[in-house]
Amino acid sequence: MLYLALTMAPFAVVTPLIGPVIDRLANGRRFMIIITVFGRAVIAFLMINHIDTLWLFPEAFALLILQKSYAVAKSSVVPHCVPVESDLIKANSRLALLSAVMSLIGAGIGAALVWIASPSLAAAGAMIGYGFAAVVTLRLPRIAPAPEKISSTERATLRAVTILSASTAMALLRGAVGFVTFLLAFELRGGTEGLNVDADGAALGAATAVGRTATTTSIEANEYLDFVVGNPGAPPWHFGLVVAAAGLFAFLGVRVAPVLRRFIREEPILTGSLSVGCVSALCAVLSGDLLGLCLLAGGVSFSAAIGKLAFDSLVQRDAPDANHGRSFAKFEARFQVAWVVGAFIPVAVPVLVPLPARLGAFIVAAALGFGVFSFFVAYRAQLRSAKINPNLPQLTPHPTRPHQPDP
Repeated sequence: MLYLALTMAPFAVVTPLIGPVIDRLANGRRFMIIITVFGRAVIAFLMINHIDTLWLFPEAFALLILQKSYAVAKSSVVPHCVPVESDLIKANSRLALLSAVMSLIGAGIGAALVWIASPSLAAAGAMIGYGFAAVVTLRLPRIAPAPEKISSTERATLRAVTILSASTAMALLRGAVGFVTFLLAFELRGGTEGLNVDADGAALGAATAVGRTATTTSIEANEYLDFVVGNPGAPPWHFGLVVAAAGLFAFLGVRVAPVLRRFIREEPILTGSLSVGCVSALCAVLSGDLLGLCLLAGGVSFSAAIGKLAFDSLVQRDAPDANHGRSFAKFEARFQVAWVVGAFIPVAVPVLVPLPARLGAFIVAAALGFGVFSFFVAYRAQLRSAKINPNLPQLTPHPTRPHQPDP
């Protein structure tokens, strides 16, 4: 619970401060990306000598704030680097794919440096990587700042039905990711060595063995009870298989999203991603075994990966260019709250009552099913409104970027 609370802290800084600053400063987004990358290089340098001290924790916290700030600034820069509206989801997909692949490579290099030498050398490697990245960011384009106050037209655009309903749908997906992550972590965690007393008659047999041994040996009954009775959990390879399924399907979602955008817009893609997550959760309810857990983890990861790319592209397409920093900071804060709320349920509920994985999968299916219905209804209503008023901002070409037809 403390960990979940701390994950919210960076957004307490990013949302009210960094988001508006990114938009208002001249070249604020470009400047923010350079600062966040260079700042992480400096922090990694400090970590080299602070690995075994308490200074490591505030430095790691500062690293997390810079990481979230970079994510907001990066999302707000993408539309200025993509000339064609239909290519937004393709660009976001490539960025997500590069991030995932390089994260795995970086983790492997860091693990090797820790194993060969020390964690300090891994921090030095990170410092070098951030330094090269800071040099690359100097090639980013210059972007005009936003006005001090958001106009009524911009405010109406950000509150358009499509954007608000899409943000609600994405919040449900992020909440489902947090819920499934901690649900499966507790479901598949290891237990203690000894006899599993969950089966019928096992507890009576263990009690008989304890009583007989205590009367015939010098071992105390409670000591023997601790030695015999255990609660074996799932074998480690079960957890590894579920994690592998989640990673594989997330990678697949990143690859599939740009292909779908060639044929349909972002709104149907987001609806489909919610539907896939709902169906996979229902399959997990019907299965109830390891295959069901893999389907649950993989389906939710697949849906979240596609949904995030579709939502980012939708906001980049419809939101005012000059206020992308504010928009993404606000939405990312909401999504992080949704993730924490979703994760909090499987952490707190088992303290009072058991939460089987099957019941958890049903909760996910119900939540995503509600998301499919509500977003589909909102999108259809918006399409009907567009026929009456074709000048709605969220359905017209971007005001600051020349509209080009889909290839």
